[in-house]
Amino acid sequence: MRQADLLKIAGTYGDPVYVYDAEKIISQYNRLTKAFSGVKHLQLNYAAKALSNINILKLMNTLGSGLDTVSIQEVQLGLMAGFKPESIIYTPNGVSLEEIEEAAKLGVRINIDNLSILEQFGGKHPDIPVCIRINPHVMAGGNSNISVGHIDSKFGISIHQIPHLLRIVELTKMNINGIHMHTGSDILDIDVFLYASEILFETAKNFKNLDFIDFGSGFKVPYKKGDIETNVEELGKKLSTRFNEFCAEYGKELTLAFEPGKFLVSEAGYFLTKVNVVKQTTSTVFASVDSGFNHLIRPMLYGASHQIENISNPKGRERYYSVVGYICETDTFASNRRINEISEGDILSFKNAGAYCFTMASNYNSRFRPPEVLWYKNEAHLIRERENFDNLIQNQVDVKNLFDAKKEKATVK
Repeated sequence: MRQADLLKIAGTYGDPVYVYDAEKIISQYNRLTKAFSGVKHLQLNYAAKALSNINILKLMNTLGSGLDTVSIQEVQLGLMAGFKPESIIYTPNGVSLEEIEEAAKLGVRINIDNLSILEQFGGKHPDIPVCIRINPHVMAGGNSNISVGHIDSKFGISIHQIPHLLRIVELTKMNINGIHMHTGSDILDIDVFLYASEILFETAKNFKNLDFIDFGSGFKVPYKKGDIETNVEELGKKLSTRFNEFCAEYGKELTLAFEPGKFLVSEAGYFLTKVNVVKQTTSTVFASVDSGFNHLIRPMLYGASHQIENISNPKGRERYYSVVGYICETDTFASNRRINEISEGDILSFKNAGAYCFTMASNYNSRFRPPEVLWYKNEAHLIRERENFDNLIQNQVDVKNLFDAKKEKATVK
């Protein structure tokens, strides 16, 4: 998107505001499908948790994507957006048997990641096909919080528990139709991913009625100029070849599935904020903006580095700034970052704001969550209104007379 378009959106809808470029989402989806064009059956299931606005889900549906969900609410959003139940896969973690049964009643595909629930669900519903999430015990991902395939992870059934798993399947007569793994986000080493895939192939040999193998996702996207990213073209070529070999060995054409989230929407997103104050201290120049980690928590939570541009002064000379928010505790977006000279009132654009930004936003400090705008075919569309005070208190219950001031009795002296 052009900076002029972003400035116009900020002027129209106010700031802070999230903006998503639909054309970038479409190009990322096409890039991934092209990378794996060597397999006969490919299924991309967009990970709704990355950005779950119903308009984004509808866009994914028109592209032919399925939907990866982690909660019953995301399942319901997917159905509302027009996804067919069979194109939705439900992959929760640590939820109750009742929630899984609720999803099963809606007709979506079920993915189970622990032996306890697998045994309970199989005992009650042996005729409902189930995918199994395996933990390959492979460390992958750019941050410990988003590396989910290692031995200490809460996710998946350990490969060392396969004998126990097979006993449950045999005793319950369950129908296992898929095998799944997800090693983590920001995968840098393709060979590590391919190594984990071999573990998944070996596990798949234990099940004779598979329809698909789901390799998760976690492809890294660039966050700044010159940043490294997952070479999906190389991965596509190598994994497609190996997948086709496995299908030949297995004796059946299986579907190769992925669940990309960040890869599809991260680079499509921009978060626009206004500079409230430029504050010079003895050692630092702070640019304080009208937002905080209540709207974009990734730098504070994951140490994520979002490129920041001053779109109000794109040709100004660069100076060093620490960009901070208005939350009443340490709230730093960037430290000592080279940015074109900033003045109070300038609009700063945070890149890579499409994934895990609005979906992780909160009302901390009783601040309102910003609006969302979709840029599609050179036109801005408001897809979520800015919150207001009524939204903030709409579910609070003001119990009448509970804390009314007590009237003191008059005393006669």
